[in-house]
Amino acid sequence: MKPFNIAAAVIEMAERQPDTIAIAFPVPDSMDGNGITQYSRLSFRELARETVCVARGLLASGYERGDRVVMMVPPGADFFVLSFAMLFSGIVPVYIDPGIGRRNLKTCIDEVAPVGFIGVQKAQLARVALGWGRKTIRRSITVGGRWRWAGKSLRSVRNADRSAGPGPFFDALPDDPAAIIFTSGSTGLPKGVCYSHGNFRAQLDSIRHTFDFVPGEIDMPTFAPFALFNPALGMTSVLPDMDFTKPAQVAPQKITGPICQWGITNMFGSPALIDAVGRYATSHGIRLPTLKRVISAGAPASVKALSRFSSLLNPEVQIFTPYGATEAMPVTIIASNQLLKETQKLTDTGHGICLGKAVNGITIAIIPISDKAIPQWSDELKLPPGRIGEIIVTGAAVTRLYYNRTEETSLAKIPDGNQCWHRMGDLGYFDEELKLWFCGRKAHRVRTGGRELYSVPVEGIFNKHPGVFRSALVEVGGEAVLCVEAEKNIEKKQEAQLRIELLQWAAAYPDTDQIKTLLFHPGFPVDFRHNAKIIREQLAEWAKNEMA
Repeated sequence: MKPFNIAAAVIEMAERQPDTIAIAFPVPDSMDGNGITQYSRLSFRELARETVCVARGLLASGYERGDRVVMMVPPGADFFVLSFAMLFSGIVPVYIDPGIGRRNLKTCIDEVAPVGFIGVQKAQLARVALGWGRKTIRRSITVGGRWRWAGKSLRSVRNADRSAGPGPFFDALPDDPAAIIFTSGSTGLPKGVCYSHGNFRAQLDSIRHTFDFVPGEIDMPTFAPFALFNPALGMTSVLPDMDFTKPAQVAPQKITGPICQWGITNMFGSPALIDAVGRYATSHGIRLPTLKRVISAGAPASVKALSRFSSLLNPEVQIFTPYGATEAMPVTIIASNQLLKETQKLTDTGHGICLGKAVNGITIAIIPISDKAIPQWSDELKLPPGRIGEIIVTGAAVTRLYYNRTEETSLAKIPDGNQCWHRMGDLGYFDEELKLWFCGRKAHRVRTGGRELYSVPVEGIFNKHPGVFRSALVEVGGEAVLCVEAEKNIEKKQEAQLRIELLQWAAAYPDTDQIKTLLFHPGFPVDFRHNAKIIREQLAEWAKNEMA
């Protein structure tokens, strides 16, 4: 039987392909005019050895199995080694995006009550200055240069015991805690999602099965947490030279250059990154023939962006858009050929976005829309195909609770014997072929004129216009209002004609005929993690002020 601790797979891959590059990370400011960058490299043998040595060093420094340790280290070799070393030794890493803001960071860190903190100098300075975890953090480790008050250096931890041997492997059981990963907080205060070793193992198996990954492939991850599965899959990770917290602002040549330089076979990118790179590459006549697949997640990708990026690939290569959340990933999958050729017409006429079918190991159901807790699962809750309701999921990869958030856990989880269902907070329905269709967030439905309008079906009607980059349905004083971010080539004087055309479209559909107000916005507020989810709460407040 395979061990549930996925860190064991790193050791296994080191034995199978010791000299294969596990991680390549860019040397700062080394890119030439053609996008060619110098990289430092770490082989699977070196990654496994450093993982074991750092695991020993962490335990020698006083950390114990089960300790919660906040980690604020940017993507790179140290991020991988520390993450696997903690899993390897049974220490529980806590991942919190700095982009959630100082106040939220302090709240989340205090809430999880960590005993340790591992971070770069900047993170250590913020920790002390802002009082993060002041009551519970007893040990700290600094990556890179350090001050005396910032605890031990990672170098000293790494060199504490470099003897040969198997190391302090934690032979985890399925329910043993593995990590706490905080949500982005795009719809409220971020929540700490409790991952067990069983969750991670199920995710690893699901990802391998869903995307048919094989050892020897070369991946470019533009979202660091997803890259943690690569070494366990035997895949080389080539990290791009980018700010991982701002994918929409990536320099596209820093993506296209390394893809060609390394012969990248797989790439992950948020819809914002896919859009930016696709626009650049098509305008510069760049093709990406080595890619075998592209994965885009974090928010629905626009048909325009998918079509544009697909033109860079060989005809048989697909862009996969898996659906999921921090609490459950992946849930469904659909390929770009289905979206572009089979379901696009329905999306354009207000039927929502097709998410495909459930991945192996995941069960999906649709239940009536409710904002109340559901204390116990019953099959009677299930809605038939065609009925819009809340999407819920269950399976071994689905997490069971939020750390220290009893109320939020009760609202998001439905107990069902030895398992539980997770309420995605999203609305959707099954079609007659049991494909799942997405209708937007539950919190974003608009009640007006005695009806409920769902954001994604409404926006799909307008997003097909060539002058629209994206649109967003919001509610202002009981009125349905459409906010529009026009394409950058649309001049101010052209907006009047665009307004007329879009309002004519609104009048032509029963779900949009109540929309009488349309506002142009220069650039929608979006989530910090993927730069793709529209922050409709902020947009609604802006619309309210515009209409005042």
